[in-house]
Amino acid sequence: MNERSKKIFLYVCIVVPFLGYCIFYYSNMIKNAPFRFADFESIEFNYGATANMNNKFDSKTSKYQYVNKRDSLIQTSLKLRKDDLLYLHRKATEYGFWNFPDEMISTGVVDTAKNNVRFFLKFNYKEKSKQMLFDTDFKGDPKLYDAAKTMVAEVQRVLNDAEDRH
Repeated sequence: MNERSKKIFLYVCIVVPFLGYCIFYYSNMIKNAPFRFADFESIEFNYGATANMNNKFDSKTSKYQYVNKRDSLIQTSLKLRKDDLLYLHRKATEYGFWNFPDEMISTGVVDTAKNNVRFFLKFNYKEKSKQMLFDTDFKGDPKLYDAAKTMVAEVQRVLNDAEDRH
């Protein structure tokens, strides 16, 4: 092979696949562009037993209600800082929340003997919103299950930290 053929071969084998990967990667980012923090409005988070999700938080109204260890329903006001909301937005991006299916719930017979918990998480933006309904006994893709469980744990941690600050 002469020098020119080597350069063409190198270009075709390295540069073209790299450009193809860049187009694939950034097209997904552009597709999800409506989920920008500048357009962020609120977060809704509900969880509890499958039949009744008594634990609720809405960042728009700052209303937070939860069942404590003595089975009492506590209603309070909980305001999240902008940094907390930005953190949750970035974690949602990191875990791929925008690509989660809307429902990750158990199908078939629900075992009432188990203490299954259902979570509802919704990010509201000016033009769009993304929500997820997630059961702890979801039998789907394990990676998706772990990502959803971690996202829910992050939201709970931020709420607990905000409650400790007040």
